[in-house]
Amino acid sequence: MSAGLNLAQQEAVNYLHGPCLVLAGAGSGKTRVITHKIARLIQTGLEAKRIAAITFTNKAAAEMRERAKQLVGREAKDVLICTFHALGVRLMRQDGAVLGLKPQFSILDSDDVTSILKDAGGGTDVATARQWQWDISRWKNAGLNAAQAAAQAKDDHERMLATIMARYEERLAAYQSVDFDDLIGMPLKLLRDFPEVREKWQKALGHVLVDEYQDTNATQYELLKLLVGERGRFTAVGDDDQSIYGWRGATLDNLRKLPQEYPTLKVIKLEQNYRSTSAILRAANNVIQPNPKLFPKTLFSELGEGEPVRVVDCDNEEHEAERMVARIQSIRANGVHKDWKDFAVLYRANHQARVFEQALRKAQIPYKVSGGQSFFDRAEIRDLCGWLRLWVNNDDDPAFLRSVTTPKRGIGHQTLGSLGTFASQYKLSLFAALFSPSLPSVLNARALGSLQEFGRYVNDLEFRARHTVGAEAALAFLTEWLKDIGYEKHLYDGEDNEKVAAARWTNVLEFCDWMAKRCGGEIDDAAGVTTSSERKTLLEVAQTIALLSTISEREKDQNVVTLSTLHASKGLEWPHVVLAGCVEGMLPFKPEDEDGAVASESFVQRLQEERRLMYVGITRAQRSLAVSWSKKRKKGREMVVARPSRFIAEMSLDQSTTKEDPREKLKALRAEFAKKSADAAAAAAAQGSAA
Repeated sequence: MSAGLNLAQQEAVNYLHGPCLVLAGAGSGKTRVITHKIARLIQTGLEAKRIAAITFTNKAAAEMRERAKQLVGREAKDVLICTFHALGVRLMRQDGAVLGLKPQFSILDSDDVTSILKDAGGGTDVATARQWQWDISRWKNAGLNAAQAAAQAKDDHERMLATIMARYEERLAAYQSVDFDDLIGMPLKLLRDFPEVREKWQKALGHVLVDEYQDTNATQYELLKLLVGERGRFTAVGDDDQSIYGWRGATLDNLRKLPQEYPTLKVIKLEQNYRSTSAILRAANNVIQPNPKLFPKTLFSELGEGEPVRVVDCDNEEHEAERMVARIQSIRANGVHKDWKDFAVLYRANHQARVFEQALRKAQIPYKVSGGQSFFDRAEIRDLCGWLRLWVNNDDDPAFLRSVTTPKRGIGHQTLGSLGTFASQYKLSLFAALFSPSLPSVLNARALGSLQEFGRYVNDLEFRARHTVGAEAALAFLTEWLKDIGYEKHLYDGEDNEKVAAARWTNVLEFCDWMAKRCGGEIDDAAGVTTSSERKTLLEVAQTIALLSTISEREKDQNVVTLSTLHASKGLEWPHVVLAGCVEGMLPFKPEDEDGAVASESFVQRLQEERRLMYVGITRAQRSLAVSWSKKRKKGREMVVARPSRFIAEMSLDQSTTKEDPREKLKALRAEFAKKSADAAAAAAAQGSAA
């Protein structure tokens, strides 16, 4: 079972009987350790269904599931491998009744939350509602409800916000709905306040493994403690040097507390890196050195010294983008890596992508912007999918709530609250409750009329969609329906910026075209649903709506250069990486406090997190790394003089070997190629004349 594991990895896999902290440096094989440990636990007799492995992203969970399957075969499907939020959903679906939740509660997305907060705040603008969302989320992640937030409010603004939070909580309860933060906060409340639920879950789970432990927030740590109980049968895998999510509540305190709260904690360090060359790791170790260490470690590699890390200084951002293109072209012309997907350009903030996109387009190099929003994640597309889901399945409560309120049709939250309470009482879906003979006893005639009119309209759409066949008919139907519900007007009314509204409406039209083509059998997509020979009804196509996200997940097969923020690059790796825009003010981001002071505690912590972000960027590279900066950069509408990031000096590179002008390198390669061609032609000519 431990074939191919080094000694530290074997120790981590074989330590089964108590709390274990695995400090996994970048590229040190942490997923391998987690999956082998799952296999080891099963091998020693623990039932697969009593093992939970918790990750932070669906992608990481899918990868772990696949690798566990390769190790233990069919038993892997019984292991609970999921995100923290998916685990929260499972706890609440099973035991949320004690908190007054029905099993089919709705999970609201970010846009639903914004519109509820706009309403709770008396119709404020979108930007303010989004700011409230962030603040309320921060309170929830710290474990506070509205009453507790009000009790410790420091000023009038916070008191006002706590009042809005209380109204927001009332609406969520009425809608039988939860938001993303509740998926951690409510399970915590369940386990903390209900001993019988806590005992049930502690008995059910024999061992819990947590990936990316350094990214947990205070609520997630408390939830983990209640899940594993005093015996502490858990394995936390993380790296304090890669903690880059402080801005969303992740705290290194969770790593600090472990040895204190679990005195028998076994700490195992994974320091051998299987990803990068020694030159790249030396730069990474040097950069992270100034940060205080919870658990000191030094990464090493047996992949050889490799190319020196290059520093590329540029005149401005356009020049920087040109040099990046020249570097990619010269590596491809001269090396083993010919595929575009072997290259990544990483930067601190989304807006920096634009200039690199322009340079890649000019050079006709294919690329993708990673960490951007998937088409199917856009609010307007989710609105339409909500309607389609409701046609297919009337009992889909989240789809009902989205459709009945988007666009608004004069049905208020109190009406929906009464409907929600009634539906819960009679164990009906919201849609089924519309036509219950008892509903008139809880709603006035006007509210009842509006709801039933909506119900009849949905039934009519469903009937017509069932009989709409082919691309032309489908497009006509969808166009008429959008006009009917006034969706274009709804988009323009809901956006402060007309250009944004127009772009959203364009997305809607694109989606309708795409759906219509599927009805005409013109698309053979990831779901494998449509072939060129068969036409489908609109309802049949709508039934595959849940499979649509698979289309946007085929990115990994694309042979394109990746442009990505540093945050979105975590957990990924590429043979060749350019770390761009490494100037003071961008990386580290805003190196001075607003008042110019640099010694405040918050500044020091922020600088340490920025240094960890640089470390994450460096350790994405396998074979070569270039760090680039420009002497001038755009700030708003003006050009400002820029200085190289302090992190470049901290990398302690040998400057004589690291300065590079990729254009000169490319020129030399072309000259060499031309000379070889000329020599070959001369040799051929000489051979011909000799013959």
